[in-house]
Amino acid sequence: MQHNLWQQQPFCWPQGFTSDAVHAGLRYSRLDLGWLVSAVPANAAGVYTTNKVCAAPTTITKNQVQATQQLQALIVNSGFANACTGEQGTQDVYTEQQLVADKLGIAPTLVGVASTGLIGSPLPMDKMAAGIGQLKQTDNHLITQAILTTDTKAKTLCLKLSVDGKLCTLTGFAKGSGMIHPNMATMLGFVVTDCAIDALTQQALLSELTPQTFNQITVDGDTSTNDMVLLLANGLAGNQPVNEEHPEYAKIKQAYHFMLTELAKMIAQDGEGATKLIEVNVKGAKNETQARIAAKNIVGSSLVKSAIFGADPNWGRIISSLGASQIELEPTQIDVSINQMAVVKNGVATSFNPDEVSELLKNSTIVIDVQLHSGEGQGQAWGCDLTYEYVNINASYST
Repeated sequence: MQHNLWQQQPFCWPQGFTSDAVHAGLRYSRLDLGWLVSAVPANAAGVYTTNKVCAAPTTITKNQVQATQQLQALIVNSGFANACTGEQGTQDVYTEQQLVADKLGIAPTLVGVASTGLIGSPLPMDKMAAGIGQLKQTDNHLITQAILTTDTKAKTLCLKLSVDGKLCTLTGFAKGSGMIHPNMATMLGFVVTDCAIDALTQQALLSELTPQTFNQITVDGDTSTNDMVLLLANGLAGNQPVNEEHPEYAKIKQAYHFMLTELAKMIAQDGEGATKLIEVNVKGAKNETQARIAAKNIVGSSLVKSAIFGADPNWGRIISSLGASQIELEPTQIDVSINQMAVVKNGVATSFNPDEVSELLKNSTIVIDVQLHSGEGQGQAWGCDLTYEYVNINASYST
């Protein structure tokens, strides 16, 4: 995709980043252990699950990033979440860090750890150690596959942009398919760049943009124990460090917003068993917060999601979930459109043809536009339909 501020490119790593992944035997056959390494320590920023039951790797990585704002390597596994594993789980994270640190010749505190998979089972550390021993520093993209669980495909994006006349690369990859209801969900997201970005500025950007992007997706209303989004900036592009006073700060912010939005949408679209991406746009709310709440309430409604799966033009479910969001609204001022066809005007049905709307609902992307006429607030949210396959996947997840 061409943009006036950046270009979307085939997936590649920024300067100084290498990666690899292997099948360590944590899962039956798929890649399940990978790492990402920077040639130099990178400024790091993170946001993490709000679930009070927080997995050991998430807790330890969060504490390290908050303390030092630097990481040089990430070690990530799928198959085992290392959550609810007690003191052993904590010690296993420290062991992972030490193994990676010894192999790379860096401090263990520069190693971030992320895990995703089944809750409650200890990591098979013999397999982890053997797998880490096999990892190499290459330019392959296998780590984007190794983090997947019930995902059907990798979620990746690469942008190129100029900062201070230096070519910078912004590369992101993520996983997430089920137990998705951020603040945040069972998702991992990583965005790395060779652009030099001030550490505090990078954290502020991520904290500001997450509520508008990753926190606005929902698949099933469940929040996981292992969620994490990390930004790493190693500065090897050679630009002047970006802060809020930098003349191209707005460009960097827009690029990150685009990156996080697109990764979030990829996760929503790949929800377990999903056949359709649902986007909800709410305008005219009292403020942006209320608009985001309303949009997420609609896209998170099981009744709305089921109706869209069945191509049922039951707009009443949209209105009902909107009203249940408890935001300020006047029912007689609500307008609703589905894929640009007006179905509600001033709170009552238009003279639309149900068969035409039903046909629109068979599209792979469904866009619901809501106008509240109550203020200037705007918000978006993304999700997917609720299908028979979702139940099938989650009825037998651990077996």
